[in-house]
Amino acid sequence: QVQPVESGGGLVQAGGSLRLSCHHSISWRSINTMYWYRQTPGEQRVLVASISSFGDTTYAQFVKGRFTISADNDKNTVDLQMISLKPEDTAAYYCRIGTQWRDYWGQGTQVTVSS
Repeated sequence: QVQPVESGGGLVQAGGSLRLSCHHSISWRSINTMYWYRQTPGEQRVLVASISSFGDTTYAQFVKGRFTISADNDKNTVDLQMISLKPEDTAAYYCRIGTQWRDYWGQGTQVTVSS
């Protein structure tokens, strides 16, 4: 019912950094995995990173070494720290909270990287 909300997007120069945050109202006891996706116009939504309830992380090859996903159970947030941003990172970024019952998607936050 309650939708996650992303924040932190904006306009940044190539080589710069942004930290995206996704706030949700889901109990950590119900969460299996949290994800960040991104999507550009005319393209399918693709997985960027994930973090399991045990802290295991995965990253898409195109962001490996530049992005870091983290979760804070006390704050009910999952963050995506992005450094060394490239123009090709420009996209709408979405968080997804996966539980044993269903998935919850945010509405997205826009990241634009200028060259």
